[in-house]
Amino acid sequence: MAANDSPPASPAAGTSEPTAPGAMALLARARAGIERLSPQEALAEQGAGALIVDVRTEAHRRGAAHIPGALVIDLTVLPWRLDPGFAWRIPEARSRDQRWIIVCRHGYSSALAAFSLRQMGLHRAADIDGGFEAWAAAGLPLTQEAPDVRE
Repeated sequence: MAANDSPPASPAAGTSEPTAPGAMALLARARAGIERLSPQEALAEQGAGALIVDVRTEAHRRGAAHIPGALVIDLTVLPWRLDPGFAWRIPEARSRDQRWIIVCRHGYSSALAAFSLRQMGLHRAADIDGGFEAWAAAGLPLTQEAPDVRE
């Protein structure tokens, strides 16, 4: 390696924050720019009209329980389905003021998704800290019924 070709910096000893760009640094920036809800807070907000959107992969949802009332939307189309100004939005995407709570398996993808939604003007997008696994571990409602999958 040349003198200027040093390897990327690794996390400083005793910290979990990366000192160089990478997936975890991006995640930290996203999480700093969104509201993160406990599973209990998300359940209470769902009861008050917020919509929970499950972005777990099909493989992670297959055979698993689901959050009752959650919509399932693939991450690849999520921004377009929730944008109230887009022709192929879902019917629930009526306003930029809609409260969207994004959930993935552990809270990584959902944080990035909520951050992206906020960047596009959906200023009330949030995610569930710890994701679906935290929801289930908290003993919150689950169902084995087929989920409401939106294409």
